[in-house]
Order: sequence, then C-alpha cells, then structure tokens
Amino acid sequence: MTLYDSPSPEKFTRLCGGSNNEDGEGESCPEIAEVPGGYALRDSANRAAGELRFTRDEMERLADRFRA
Repeated sequence: MTLYDSPSPEKFTRLCGGSNNEDGEGESCPEIAEVPGGYALRDSANRAAGELRFTRDEMERLADRFRA
C-alpha cells in the first residue's frame, strides 16, 4: 500500500488549541493520523470533506513553517 491508496484511518488525533475547552469541543480542529508513507489530515468540523495526504517530508516542512 502507498500513501494515496491506503484506506482512511479509523483513529485520528485532534490538534486543538486556543479555545477554553481542553478537548476542543465546538472548535474546528485539524485531525491527523499516520498512514503508510506519511500522514492524513482532516477538519474535525467537516470530516465528510475527506482528508489530505502528505508524505513525511512534506509534513516536516509544513511543521517547520509553523515553528519559524
């Protein structure tokens, strides 16, 4: 299986922040899951929209942009 043909993960981790709720309830949060060859990313408020897939290198570069 590759990054783009693996099935959608069953478990995603919510990455919330900035609200008063620790669990991010009511907040639109990115959710991330590891898939073969990289990561899947989706919006907690609109899961039906699907997910974006990123290679490990792409995800590291994206994270570096937010750290800067």
